[in-house]
Amino acid sequence: MRISETFLPTLREAPQDAEIVSHKLMLKAGLIRKVASGVYSFLPLGLRSLKKVERIIREEMDRAGALELLFPAILPREIWDETGRWSLYGNEMFKLKDRKGRDFCLGPTHEEAVVDLARGELRSYKELPKTFYQIQAKYRDEIRPRFGLMRAREFLMKDAYSFDASEEGLEKTYEKIFNAYIRIFKRCGLTVIPIDADSGAIGGKVSNEFVVISEKAGESEFVYCPKCGYAANIEAAKCAEDMPSEKEEMLPLKKVATPNKKTIDEVSKFLNVPSAKLVKSLLYKIDGEFVLALVRGDDELNEVKLKNLLHGQFISPANDDEIKNIMGASAGSLGPVNANVKIVADKRIMNMYNFVCGANEDGFHFINVNVNRDFSPDTVSDIRNVKEGDKCPKCGTPLKLYEGIEVGHTFKLGTKYSEKMNAKFLDKDGKEKYFVMGCYGIGVGRTMAAVIEEHHDKFGIKWPVSVAPYEVEILSLNMGDDLISNISEELYKLFSDKGMEVLFDDRADVSAGVKFNDADLIGIPIQVIVGRTLKKEGKLEIKDRESGEKMLVDKDSAVHFVLNMLKEKVDALLK
Repeated sequence: MRISETFLPTLREAPQDAEIVSHKLMLKAGLIRKVASGVYSFLPLGLRSLKKVERIIREEMDRAGALELLFPAILPREIWDETGRWSLYGNEMFKLKDRKGRDFCLGPTHEEAVVDLARGELRSYKELPKTFYQIQAKYRDEIRPRFGLMRAREFLMKDAYSFDASEEGLEKTYEKIFNAYIRIFKRCGLTVIPIDADSGAIGGKVSNEFVVISEKAGESEFVYCPKCGYAANIEAAKCAEDMPSEKEEMLPLKKVATPNKKTIDEVSKFLNVPSAKLVKSLLYKIDGEFVLALVRGDDELNEVKLKNLLHGQFISPANDDEIKNIMGASAGSLGPVNANVKIVADKRIMNMYNFVCGANEDGFHFINVNVNRDFSPDTVSDIRNVKEGDKCPKCGTPLKLYEGIEVGHTFKLGTKYSEKMNAKFLDKDGKEKYFVMGCYGIGVGRTMAAVIEEHHDKFGIKWPVSVAPYEVEILSLNMGDDLISNISEELYKLFSDKGMEVLFDDRADVSAGVKFNDADLIGIPIQVIVGRTLKKEGKLEIKDRESGEKMLVDKDSAVHFVLNMLKEKVDALLK
């Protein structure tokens, strides 16, 4: 493709609302353009890369035995009511009515649609296992769309759904798709870490996220053990339990004045005790029931763990009025002593002696509080966020904390959806059983953005060859010079005839500097520069965009040389 004939609106500066590298570079390189908040158009170069990611996904999903189909984006309310998710998704779901007043949604995911298909078509164990997948737009009305394609309201997703006759069958299918995911991301040039994850609104007992480490663009915190490889996101992470602390003599409970001291830090300094000697009391509402959650002062409550522990669907902090009405005090002065509400305590509370907590009276705290003497929790469990330095639950090594970009997520759903939608098959004994399901998603645009986050420098993108819009770019530095122009045209034809994907910068009205800047910005893996070295030495300059290495090559050797470079780059991705 000639740049003079394509549409490549590069920018010198990224718009101010672009916060992360991939968002900035995709705008500057002319890959995408914003239509509305969280809604983007793909321009020609961006679409070519997106299609490359799709192709890799299709090849590996097909290789794993999955069957591609395509569901509608608009889905009727009735199937969502069967699972209860019409209300569970809340405002995140785009909802609409047709002219007859019937409710529909723009699909945020397609579990209901695929189960509806399976229960009408798959009737016998002989037809199992089956895995269906599609690549299609999804719609979620994010509260705060941000980071370009990372968190958009319309986004392209590969979602797959498996149907097995047993849990053992699901294990085999899950492993196949899990391994396919590893190959997909490797072929895209991504360094992914599979981590244990919370299943969220999708549900199921087991799920895994596939994340790419990113300090600036990461929205998924996770812990990683450098020794054994244990990895889990914050919502699901566990750590080894603390050794029991040395038992202290229980001191008399005492109420002390703490005027205008509400935060852990303020109370800690005022009473001259470490934050680890304080207990944080937080009032939450879970499916309409109020719960007082207790964590150590230097810990953070994990809302997902608390919600899952109590089998809740909706969780939110109590508001100021609710806190005052139920506890008799304001936030910052709450505590479990004499509290007339259900109490859930983190495990670490049980190892504490003579600690400090709110007295349920503004401006006062209790000191020398002890569990089972001054109060007894209704439930004790792990409800805190794991922190860097906590011990690995598998080998005891201190854990590292990272931020990552989630590019894929897999779930073992079991019979959650098939039971709710009464989706059954006949087993070999002629008995009806519920399908055992798995669910597997990849954010296609998000994967493309993650590639840029991992492969860039201060000048622009450094595409892996597998997902680059083009494999080779020819930079003709002076189209007004007959020698340079003729050789450039000749190379364009030779490379194209050999099956290479070539972008030809044939612009006659821009300087060499502009061409170099644009070439580094859009990041085609191999640059073939036709300029002064051709006239002086009869050689072409070939630049590897990834490494920055430049090589002088005879014109007659250029095709062979570039083909070898491309092969090496492809082989490197597959190692």
